[in-house]
Amino acid sequence: TGAVTLPEGTEMVMPGDNVQMTVQLIAPIAMEQGLRFAIREGGRTVGAGVVAKILV
Repeated sequence: TGAVTLPEGTEMVMPGDNVQMTVQLIAPIAMEQGLRFAIREGGRTVGAGVVAKILV
């Protein structure tokens, strides 16, 4: 669980769009660069991606 921050000027991402975003997790988890993830909302998958960079 966490909060997604889209790039400035981006309000919405549509299917087929690619975007770089920042995710602030509420609890620490083990992850590494290249890890695939899914974004879920209300029990539905609304996005998927790959960890490009880990910010400490």
